[in-house]
Amino acid sequence: MSKLETAMGMIIAVFDRYASTEGNKLTLTKAELKTLLEKELPNFLASGKDKDALDKLMKNLDADGSSEVDFNEFVVFVAAMTSCCHKYFEQKGPK
Repeated sequence: MSKLETAMGMIIAVFDRYASTEGNKLTLTKAELKTLLEKELPNFLASGKDKDALDKLMKNLDADGSSEVDFNEFVVFVAAMTSCCHKYFEQKGPK
């Protein structure tokens, strides 16, 4: 598989690993999302001083109002985070 195919497969595997711990295996509950962030993006929540960050993130990701994050909503989050990281590293690069 190509690097991009591998990356896509890894995103799917990560989502499935955490979505399968409670209730609906096709969505992330708030608790599952928190665990995913703590384990897969440990600096994401730790760097923020806002104690309501998880609640705000959950509300922003939950586009359909289901109180859970489905795979499409999760992919939008991953893409947005990736875009932010790309922009950050572009700015930090050689001038």
